[in-house]
Amino acid sequence: MQIRLEKYLADSGFGTRSQVKKIIKQGNVFVNGVPEKDGSRRVDTDADEVVCNGKKVGYCEYEYYLLYKPAGIITASRDKTEKTVVDMIESKKRRDLFPVGRLDRDTEGLLLITNDGKLSHELLAPGKHVDKEYIALIEGIIPDYTIERFREGVDIGDEELTKPAELVIYEKVEDTGDDRIKEKYIEITREMNETGQEKNISAIRITITEGRYHEIKRMFEVVGCKVVYLKRISMGKLNLPADMDLGEYIKIDKSDIVS
Repeated sequence: MQIRLEKYLADSGFGTRSQVKKIIKQGNVFVNGVPEKDGSRRVDTDADEVVCNGKKVGYCEYEYYLLYKPAGIITASRDKTEKTVVDMIESKKRRDLFPVGRLDRDTEGLLLITNDGKLSHELLAPGKHVDKEYIALIEGIIPDYTIERFREGVDIGDEELTKPAELVIYEKVEDTGDDRIKEKYIEITREMNETGQEKNISAIRITITEGRYHEIKRMFEVVGCKVVYLKRISMGKLNLPADMDLGEYIKIDKSDIVS
């Protein structure tokens, strides 16, 4: 692929277009061993060797990262005051990464970070019906009719009912097979015991195909319950590895995401 040298460097994380223009003019960029001061010069991303500030540059058109998002981090590309999910990707080469979809600040779990806009559309477009699977802890007695009601669609105050969702209610938290949700259950019930509260906490798994604002939380509010912990464990064919830790990320290939 042939692209302008200044774009090559900007995409590779050496600064904004104006910043890389300055670097080039200062004579700190070499193409195939020769100093290059023309930022408009086109380079071959596959064949040409580019060195900037003494560092060999390896061009990457697209990057894909699977992040185990912790609570407290905002799902955004950048923010003036707070750390974002993209800030967590320390090994990134591209400056144009963004999260595919969003997870609420207090929600944990799988989040895809990339700069592939076409792929993002494939995963998020309403007509694609890509499954997104979550496990959660629910406060309150979940009515017997909830599974069927979620499958039919729920009125959460939007113009249309939610798309059909599949709900599984576990008899025991241990049945989820997820260590993190067991930790949160112990933490939440301990806090309740310390304050003298007696509330029912259930573990569930739910699969949706949309990404409406606070969708799962609003669905459970309709049946008189409250989501007290939420974690996304899969999106399409992409699954959160059981051995990943909160805040950890791994670089993946496009083939890991789509067939």
